[in-house]
Amino acid sequence: MSLSPYLLAFYASWIITGLGVALWIMSWVRIKDPIGRLRFQDCGVVMVFAAVLTRIIIQDREMTMFDWAMMLLGPLFIAAALWRLSRTQSVKR
Repeated sequence: MSLSPYLLAFYASWIITGLGVALWIMSWVRIKDPIGRLRFQDCGVVMVFAAVLTRIIIQDREMTMFDWAMMLLGPLFIAAALWRLSRTQSVKR
């Protein structure tokens, strides 16, 4: 099996989606510190939205309204999560 750039992006996006969802679940199950929980959730949000945007970009069909909404709102959620990550990085425990 030859791994084309399309297949690499497709499989990598699903792996990143799984990791992002795992971070989000782990934030609710294992992390007790509220700031730590928020940071895990933000990392998960960034990973999931980036993976979804990657799958939208590499698709070979016409974009739907959902795709357009994700292309407009996805970067906003990513930026908000990255901003919160930068704001919570220097919290002293």
